Amino acid sequence: MRDRITIPKFVVGELPELKGEGRDLRIDACRGIALWFIFLDHVPNNIGAWLTLRNYGFSDAAEVFMFVSGVTCALAYGRAWRCEGWTGVISRTLRRSWDIYVAFLLLTLACAILVHLAGTGRLADESNTRILLDHPGATLARAAVLQYRPVNTDVLAVFVLLHLLFAPLLWLLLRAPNATLGASLALYVLVHAFGWTFPAWPNGHWAFNPLAWQLLFVLGAWWMIEGKRPRSWVTSRTTLMLAALYLLFTLVIALSWRIKLLETLIPEALAKLTYPLDKSNLDLLRLLHFLALAVLASWLVPRNWRGLTTPVMRGAILCGQNSLPIFCLGVLLTFASHVALLDISDGLAMQIALSLTGIAAMIVTATLLSSISIKPRQRSQQ
Repeated sequence: MRDRITIPKFVVGELPELKGEGRDLRIDACRGIALWFIFLDHVPNNIGAWLTLRNYGFSDAAEVFMFVSGVTCALAYGRAWRCEGWTGVISRTLRRSWDIYVAFLLLTLACAILVHLAGTGRLADESNTRILLDHPGATLARAAVLQYRPVNTDVLAVFVLLHLLFAPLLWLLLRAPNATLGASLALYVLVHAFGWTFPAWPNGHWAFNPLAWQLLFVLGAWWMIEGKRPRSWVTSRTTLMLAALYLLFTLVIALSWRIKLLETLIPEALAKLTYPLDKSNLDLLRLLHFLALAVLASWLVPRNWRGLTTPVMRGAILCGQNSLPIFCLGVLLTFASHVALLDISDGLAMQIALSLTGIAAMIVTATLLSSISIKPRQRSQQ
C-alpha cells in the first residue's frame, strides 16, 4: 500500500517534468553557468570575474544557484513522491543530504591538504584553513557539526540542512504552497529584524545564513508547484518594465563602486543605502535584483531556445547535471588558481589562462561523469 495522502491532482500535475514535457534544459544550463561564475568570482583579482553577474548588479551567481536548486529539488522529489510515496521522498532526501555532507567533509580535508602542500601562509589565512592546520582535531569536530567551514564551502553546509528538511517542506508545499512561501518570507524578515542565525565557529559568521537563504530555495520549489498562477504576472509587460528599470538602476550603482567618474554622480544618501549589501543575510536589494533577472530571463530564454544546443551551452548543461562534484572541483580549482597567481604570476595573461583552464576542466569532468553514468543504463537496455 502506498504511503501517500490524497492530494488534488492539479497540484502535483503542475510540476512540468512530471507532465511528460521532458527535462527543461534551461534549469541545468542556469546551474552550470552559475557554477562557472562562482569559480570565476572566487579567484582573487581575476579579470574573468568581469564576465559574471557580480560587477553589474546587486546579486551574483549564488542567488541563481540557490533558486535553481530549489527548482530541481521540487522536480526530483516530486517525481519520487508520485512513484514511491513519502517513504521514497524521505529516503532520497536523507541519502542526498548525506552525500552532500560527505562531500563537504572531504572537500574540507582536500582544501587543507592543498593549502599545506602549497606552503602559502597568506592562502591559509584567506581561506580560513590555518586554524584547521594548527588545530586539526578541534576544527574537524566543529566541521562535523557544520560549525566550521573553509572559505567557499558554506553552500554545501546550507544544502545539507535544506535537503535534510525538504521532505516536510514538500509536504507543506503540496498542501498550502502560498502559506508555506509566506512562512519562509516571514522567517526571512525575522532574521533581518532579530539577527537570527545558526552557530558558527570560530567567528560566528556564515557566508550564507541558512535562515535567510532558505527563502530563495523555497521560492524555487514553490515556483515549480504553483508555477502557472504566478507566471501570468511575471510575464506581463508591466513586470518586465519594472524589472528592466531596476536592473538599469543597479547596473549604474554597481559600476559606480568601481568607476570613479560614476561614483561622483551618485548622491551620498543613495550610496550609503546601497553599499555595502549584506550578502550573508541575503539583503533585500540583492533579492530584488535576482527576481528582476529572473523576470528578464523568462522573457528572453524560452524553453525551446536554440542556443541550448550550442557547444558552450551543452557544456553548461553537463556541469549543471553534475552540480555536486563540479562545485567541489570548482572550489579546488579556485585554491589552485590562487596559488598560481601568488607564486607564478598575477598578470592578465595568467588570469585569462586560469579562467579558461578552470572552466574547461569543469566541462571535461562533467562530460566524463555523464558518460560514466549513462553507460550502465545503456548496457542494461541492450
